[in-house]
Amino acid sequence: MTITEQTPAPARNPEHPPRLVLAELVPDVYKAMARFGAAAGAGLEPALVELVRIRASQLNHCAFCLDMHTKDALAQGESVERVVQLAAWEESAHFYSPREVAALELTDAITVLTDGFVPDDVWERAAARFDDTELAQLVAAIAAINAWNRFGVSTRMVPGHYRPRRG
Repeated sequence: MTITEQTPAPARNPEHPPRLVLAELVPDVYKAMARFGAAAGAGLEPALVELVRIRASQLNHCAFCLDMHTKDALAQGESVERVVQLAAWEESAHFYSPREVAALELTDAITVLTDGFVPDDVWERAAARFDDTELAQLVAAIAAINAWNRFGVSTRMVPGHYRPRRG
């Protein structure tokens, strides 16, 4: 094969339609969620908030939110390497600061509540890295992305079309 010849891309599966479009059907709820999400992470570093949003979205299998927050993180200058490693952050903790690791650990604990609670040791490690106000912001940011994930997964929001804001 020569350089001028290209291998055709493999055929993709068709895109699924959304079940509902919340922004159209319940615009006040959608706007309130957008305000909640923005306020929740306002007191934290934007990069940390995007890592938390991506990690919760991985755990919740929310393809739309993964698409959005991965693109947002990359547009803000986050490295591809750190985004890719989030799925295995415990094995690749050396890519993240101790503060980010504490936030990711708390994200996992709050997002996956199958054990019924957030363990005290997880909370204490986060509390050692965040002051009370920051910790409250972090809990709110984790709660907000989990709510968005539930909207995205249940209504089958379609990934692939989101474009991050620049600037």
